[in-house]
Amino acid sequence: MQMKKFINDPNTLTDELLEGLALAHADTVDVQGHLVISRALESADRVTIVTFGGSGHEPAQCGFVGEGMVDIQVVGDIFAAPNPQLVFEAVKMADKGHGVLLLVLNHAGDMLCGNMVMKMAGKAGLNVRKVVTQEDISNAPRSNSDDRRGLAGAIPLYHIAAAAAREGRSLDEVAALAQRYADSMASLTVKSTDATHPQNGMSFGDLGETDLMEIGAGQHGEGGGVRVPMMSSKDTVAHVAEALCKALDLKRGDKTFVMINGCGATTMMEMLVLFKDTVEFLKAKGVEVVASMVGEILTVQEAAGFQMNIAKWDDEFIRLWNTPCHTPAYSKE
Repeated sequence: MQMKKFINDPNTLTDELLEGLALAHADTVDVQGHLVISRALESADRVTIVTFGGSGHEPAQCGFVGEGMVDIQVVGDIFAAPNPQLVFEAVKMADKGHGVLLLVLNHAGDMLCGNMVMKMAGKAGLNVRKVVTQEDISNAPRSNSDDRRGLAGAIPLYHIAAAAAREGRSLDEVAALAQRYADSMASLTVKSTDATHPQNGMSFGDLGETDLMEIGAGQHGEGGGVRVPMMSSKDTVAHVAEALCKALDLKRGDKTFVMINGCGATTMMEMLVLFKDTVEFLKAKGVEVVASMVGEILTVQEAAGFQMNIAKWDDEFIRLWNTPCHTPAYSKE
């Protein structure tokens, strides 16, 4: 069947979506080519935050550029890491004399890019620290975290790290906090249909032709997930949340952040039911949900399903989270 997407030329798709972002949110971001720059960067006198990644996952990551989150995001082509030279230029642009935190989601192309940027920054004498998010529990144990994918859990980390930077903390302090947050979270994906690549119409799999769902699915059709018959929200949550609780060693009295991230075609109705069931599941274990995000945050085109992200929070994370931010995709007072 022919791909049904409201696009023009597949070869200019990333350029056009960034043009649209600039027009829709001119008060918050400035778009220069494939750099999405926070309007707040110009007056910043603090540690700054740079991240990067391929397009096709909107609103992530470019939608989270702005006051209280990311200072510059470098956008690659669809599902592809950007050129390391462009990321290096973004790091230089972001540096306000207090150093730059480079946040990387653990995917092969992104890691290669991030490592090259760190080498270039070192040669240039720039003060840069790199923190990698790798919270997907489906494809590797915590002891082998280098093989774990980075998922939507990076988004709340952006705000936590930015809030610490706004307090005037040093780069080492902000990086240490970001690493502690990255180590405190776990995610798991459940998909019921696959996405199609918007440039060529190729499907990432055949899941939509079955009556199955896949637990532990990769964002771009990577293998390793387990296919099981579709289950109710409560049964699905019981399976997914239990796995995350074990991964985080959650105990009665712990405080948590919970994210239900829609993969692209999951309705808000479903996400809210999933969130409600997750809160009830954790409450039964004596675990409190103190903050949350529910909605389409890091998507994969029209894939149906969700990512559940749980992070174990302490009072510092709660305090930093409860600070203002203003971005195209997420704002709070």
